[in-house]
Amino acid sequence: MMIEPPSDEELERDAQGARRAASLILLRDGAQGPEVLMLRRAERPGDLRGGVWVFPGGVLDAVDATLADRTDGPDDASWSRRFQMAGGALDHAVAALRETYEEVGLLLAGPPERVPLALARRAQVRRGEDFAQLLSSLDLTLHTSALLPFAHWLTPPGIAKRFDTRFFIARAPSDQLPQVDAAEALALDWLRPADALAPSAGLKLLPVTRETLRDLARHASVQEALDEAAARQQFVRQMPRQARYEGGARFVLPHEPAWAEIGRLDPLGRGDQFLDLVPLRRVRLSPRVERLTCGNGSVMTGPGTNTYLIRDPAGEQVAVLDPGPLDAHTEAHLQAVLAAAAQPAVPGGAAGRITHILVTHTHRDHSPAARRLQALTGAALVGAVAQDPTWQDTDFRPDWTPADGQALTLGPDCTLQAVATPGHASNHLCWWLPQEGLLFTGDHVMQGSTVVINPPDGDMAAYCRSLRRLLDLPLRWLAPGHGFLMASPPVEVGRLLAHRQVREARVLAALPRGEGATPQALVAAVYGDVPASRHGLAARSLLAHLLKLEAEGRARRDGEAWRAA
Repeated sequence: MMIEPPSDEELERDAQGARRAASLILLRDGAQGPEVLMLRRAERPGDLRGGVWVFPGGVLDAVDATLADRTDGPDDASWSRRFQMAGGALDHAVAALRETYEEVGLLLAGPPERVPLALARRAQVRRGEDFAQLLSSLDLTLHTSALLPFAHWLTPPGIAKRFDTRFFIARAPSDQLPQVDAAEALALDWLRPADALAPSAGLKLLPVTRETLRDLARHASVQEALDEAAARQQFVRQMPRQARYEGGARFVLPHEPAWAEIGRLDPLGRGDQFLDLVPLRRVRLSPRVERLTCGNGSVMTGPGTNTYLIRDPAGEQVAVLDPGPLDAHTEAHLQAVLAAAAQPAVPGGAAGRITHILVTHTHRDHSPAARRLQALTGAALVGAVAQDPTWQDTDFRPDWTPADGQALTLGPDCTLQAVATPGHASNHLCWWLPQEGLLFTGDHVMQGSTVVINPPDGDMAAYCRSLRRLLDLPLRWLAPGHGFLMASPPVEVGRLLAHRQVREARVLAALPRGEGATPQALVAAVYGDVPASRHGLAARSLLAHLLKLEAEGRARRDGEAWRAA
């Protein structure tokens, strides 16, 4: 399986077979904050959505596309641009209003004096054609102008009933009372989002509903929620994915670490991929790449250090990247690496043998086990020695130190190229697998966090330059030293650069003009968003920022004290 980003055609295929749907999030201001209208769906045999609490909404009806002239909001082109659609978004807005009327008896329409007549005739409206006739007979206009786009969600593959749903948000009409429809809704309630999410409420919620409630819970008023929705420029489709973990199975949401990787390895939604990283578990990422995670999980290493096995699918040479630390788990980990290497990469392929042991850098969670693995295999050690020995694996002695851009050929269809990326460590190397557009990043880019830049070996200016280098490579995926495969490399690199720029601006703002201050004295102001327990490490990165600013002539130091230049 090639590791490729989804094309536009693949994205369209994702939605094939899914029914177009719309949902309306109705808010009102309550005594303790915004409340959202929710309904509990009727129980039906075999329906996974039976009994769940949702927002009003449902599948589009053919009649929705005929009611554009009975709306007062933006035209279809405007709605479609917001939802990144070729057309038809207005149909979703109409469907959201129609379904809300049918399910909970609220109608956002005018003139206001005719709306009570429409509400009184609700029991007679059972089909889309009935709704169209109602609007015509009362000469009503649907208030699509009251709606704001909010989100776009697609039911994951592998689920029998899939829905491609656009979500809208609006203030609920204050002069109407929702009424339960026994056919669709068994109960209605106005709930604070936080209360709906509380375990004590016992509400059965879909992943998309739970995520939407978390989003809504951030707002102190209805107007605040509406203002934020109005400011959103694009609504990228989001889709949960089915996955396994040690304790069972659940849906993984787009913001979770494993989401992108699961999508690459399980595009059809079999649900056979894992959302957690567990020591000794082998994960086949492609015919060329396999991953095992060391058992050294911690606050600093996340789930543990990743060891990658890289080979030509038809060849026998195997390169092992970052064998990990020397600790109580090392022997079991290396035996798992040996067993994985010996297995053919593809059915009928050759058994593998480890010929090269690569290290991205010599911090003690990445390289110490390399010597033990070399003793077991006789493979060549490949990497570089750090300029400063502090916090380093000082026993590492490479057989080969690659130059920037130098290639290691493992077969006709597998080449690794060294990419010098000093900064986190002076000897840091990433390795690029051009056949897959995949970069093994070590600690240069980590998932879910930024890295500590620890002088004297760590260098903030070099780190930022190394990040910018990656923007020139045709990368499609990142394989970090800690975490899952990461998609959209330019976005991830841009996020890290922006983070460093923001942090640097905070350093400049905190620097005194007169008498200087130590990094330890500045850390609370610059790293106020970091737990105090980690301020010791943060002070090291702060010092790296100060050294960068000093080299640029923007900061000055007197002994241990720093001030603005």
